[in-house]
Amino acid sequence: MGTYDSILELVNVNKSFENNFEVLQNISFKAKRGEFICFIGPSGCGKTVLLYSIVGLLKPTSGEILKMNKKIDSIGTDRILVFQDHMLFPWKTVLGNVLFGLSKSNLTDAEKLSSAKKYLEIVGLTNFEDWPIHKLSGGMKQRVAFARALISNPEILLMDEPFSALDSIARKEVRKCLVDIWTKTQQTILFVTHSVIEAVYLADTIYVMGSRPTTIKKRYAVGIPRPRDISDPNFSKLIKSIEKDIEKEFKQNNNKGVEEVNINNILINNI
Repeated sequence: MGTYDSILELVNVNKSFENNFEVLQNISFKAKRGEFICFIGPSGCGKTVLLYSIVGLLKPTSGEILKMNKKIDSIGTDRILVFQDHMLFPWKTVLGNVLFGLSKSNLTDAEKLSSAKKYLEIVGLTNFEDWPIHKLSGGMKQRVAFARALISNPEILLMDEPFSALDSIARKEVRKCLVDIWTKTQQTILFVTHSVIEAVYLADTIYVMGSRPTTIKKRYAVGIPRPRDISDPNFSKLIKSIEKDIEKEFKQNNNKGVEEVNINNILINNI
């Protein structure tokens, strides 16, 4: 795996769109191999743009994104993005959707099938491989999306609010599933969320992002032993501290009178 402590490094990354619409401003951080990082901040601040830039769908206006000291300038199977919407193929079975993750692989059909079954076991869906997607619950669909992302064995897994469409019960179930997956695979995960509880439950490191144009306002090393219990006083204390930081950014954003802009439309037009 090499001798690199940091698998990913961002150095003064800036991203602007047409008409000087600035989204990212001087973003710098490092991600260690196997580290679970969460990004949290006001809606529309640019967290999704940050993930799209790391995965290679967008190019920074300036600055560098480095993976093991090599500049990232295109998409690749070493970095896989899991979207808010699971984006599964409704005409394929659970197994067929997971196998799609190996569509460009040189493995034999038997090897692909073996790998797909392995990852379905990891996400707890062994008994559902022949099921059509429409019969699955929201939480099960998201676990299929996890398996499809994991099967190509990416070095960095990027996740853009993957639990946002789930109800609270499914969210708790899939959150625990993700921690189990991360414990088994020890992949580097970069995770965007609006939930402070979720960030504290999942992350080794939490970055609090500012209002647009976004900068990193604060870094938290979580340090709470796993498995984590939300009734732990340290858990509650950290949540309150992060919530204060976010509330401060929200107030500053409102005081600026910033025009609301649909970031998703900008992304669609620029990818």
